[in-house]
Amino acid sequence: MSSEAQPNEVPKTDHDAHDQPPAFGACPTCGDPLDGHDRHMRFILPDPVRDLPDKERTPGTWMSGDTANGSVLMQVPRLGAFVRALLPIRLTAGYTLTYGVWIAIDPRELRPIFDVWFEPEYAALRVEGLLANAIEPWGLLAAPVVATVRDTSQTPYCTDSSDPILERVLHEGWPHELFLDHLGRA
Repeated sequence: MSSEAQPNEVPKTDHDAHDQPPAFGACPTCGDPLDGHDRHMRFILPDPVRDLPDKERTPGTWMSGDTANGSVLMQVPRLGAFVRALLPIRLTAGYTLTYGVWIAIDPRELRPIFDVWFEPEYAALRVEGLLANAIEPWGLLAAPVVATVRDTSQTPYCTDSSDPILERVLHEGWPHELFLDHLGRA
């Protein structure tokens, strides 16, 4: 996991809401609190931007918010354009790990996406691009991905991929113990 993913630090903004479930008992498998199983990890920056010397402060960078953490759209000169999305990973026992990721898109698509972001047409938005954050333990950086809007009060969700590994990540269940150990117990 990139050092830029921050657990449960998700600002409440339009198209970017995540509520933590209330604490309710303990997991029968591992004994951890159940609310620790439904985690949200947010990448502050796309990995290629994080690797730049000036990161999001690279001259000429445009962001939709005041900070990278508060932005849902970003464009960096000579690097590209990026859109935020949610990448949910189904875990065993009905839990979920949701990553707030960035998708690299064709820079020509940034303006049309921006134009519908806060409009009724947002409900039909379909974003195609490349995953711009590595997701451990699979990697997946630059895997093709499609994101669509499930809820107009949230950012689009990664829903499909032509990459066979990412497609499995999106549609299969994974042992929650592996992720809790990898991310640190609640």
